[in-house]
Amino acid sequence: MRISHWRRTAVMAAAAALVLTACGESKEAESAGGGGDTIKVGILHSLSGTMAISEVTVKNSELMAIEEINAAGGLLGKKIEPVVEDGASDWPTFAEKARKLIKKDEVATVFGGWTSASRKAMLPVFEAEKALLWYPVQYEGLESSPYIYYTGATTNQQIIPGLDYLKEQGKKKIFLVGSDYVFPRTANKIIKAYAAANGMEVVGEEYTPLGHTEYGTLVNKVMSAKPDAVFNTLNGDSNVAFFKQFKAAGGTAKELPVLSVSIAEEEVGGIGVENIAGHPVAWNYYQTTETPENEKFVAAFKAKYGQEKVTSDPMEAGYNAVYLWAESVKKAGTTEVEAVKKASAGIELKLPEGTVTIDGENQHVHKTARIGVIQSDGLIKEVWSSGEPIKPDPYLKSYPWAEGLS
Repeated sequence: MRISHWRRTAVMAAAAALVLTACGESKEAESAGGGGDTIKVGILHSLSGTMAISEVTVKNSELMAIEEINAAGGLLGKKIEPVVEDGASDWPTFAEKARKLIKKDEVATVFGGWTSASRKAMLPVFEAEKALLWYPVQYEGLESSPYIYYTGATTNQQIIPGLDYLKEQGKKKIFLVGSDYVFPRTANKIIKAYAAANGMEVVGEEYTPLGHTEYGTLVNKVMSAKPDAVFNTLNGDSNVAFFKQFKAAGGTAKELPVLSVSIAEEEVGGIGVENIAGHPVAWNYYQTTETPENEKFVAAFKAKYGQEKVTSDPMEAGYNAVYLWAESVKKAGTTEVEAVKKASAGIELKLPEGTVTIDGENQHVHKTARIGVIQSDGLIKEVWSSGEPIKPDPYLKSYPWAEGLS
C-alpha cells in the first residue's frame, strides 16, 4: 500500500514528537533522582593514613544511614547507592577523588572529609562543578560556601563554649597545642582574640606536623610555662603520643586539664583511657547524650558494627548529614543541586544529638554545645550544656572582639 506524502510526513512528525516527549520525560526522571534504579552518592574519608583513626567510623555511620533509608523505602522511589573512596589522609587525594566522584561516577552529592585541609582542598572542586559536599566535622569557622553543608560545629558552637567553660572554671593561663595546618592555626587565632577580651593569657603556642609522635620537648615547654589549662587542637594519631608522653611527664587532668576539640569516644580507645581519663572535651554529641533518637542510634550502630564499638560526635554528624540531605531531596522532589539547596533552608529534624536545623543563610546547622569529661570506662559524661541549639555564626559577627579576624 502506498502512503501519501502528507500522511508519511504526519507519521514522521508524530514519531518525532513521541521521541521528544520521551526524552523530556527521561530528563525529568534523571533530575528527579538520577538515571537508572539507584541514586549514587559519594562517601569520601581517610580509610588509611594518620586520620583513619577518626574517619573510618564516620564512613560507617554514613553507610548505616543509607541502609536505614533504603530499608524504609529509599528516596524518590529509588535506592541510594554509595560509592566509597579513600582520601588516604592526603589533601590532594581528596580533591582528586572528589572530582572522580562528581565527573565519572556522577554522584548526586558527596559526604566526606575530616580535616579542614581536606575540606579546603575539595572546596574549589565542588564550587567549579556546582556539586554538593556535606562536611561532618567541627571546624574553625570563617568560611561558607554555596556548595558545602557544614553539619559539624562552627566556632561559636564548640571552641567558644569550650573557652567559656575554662573561664568559668577559673582557668586564666592557657597553653595552645595543635597540629600544623589550617584548623588549629585559625582556631588559635580566634582563641587569642577571645583571651585578650576575657582576661585570659595565652602563655604558649606550639604546632607539630600531622602524624608527629615525639612530644617530649613540647610537653616540657608546656610544664615550664605553668598554664592553668591546655587547649588541644592536635588531630589524628598524634594525640596518642601526646597524651602518653604528657602523663609520663607527670601531667594530670586534675592539676593541668587538657581540653580537646578533636578527641571523641573513638579516639579515646586509641589513646588509651588510662592516659586521658578526667580530661575535658568540647563537642555537640556524646554516646551518653540522652534523647530517644540517640538510644535507637547507639543500639543500631552496635548491632551493625559490634557491641564494643562506640559512637561519637563526628560520626553522628555524618549520619545526620545523610538524613538532612535526603529530607532536602524529598522536599525538592529531585536531586538537582540548586533545587536541593533551595529546599534545604529551614529543614529541621530530631536526630541523636537533639533538634538540628539547617540555616538557610550559611548552610551550617543549629547545634547544642556540650562540654564533657572522659570517664574511666572510655565514655564521656556531659558536665555543661548550652541548653538549646545555638545559631551558627561562622564569621563571629555577633562577637565584637572578633572584628577583623575574617
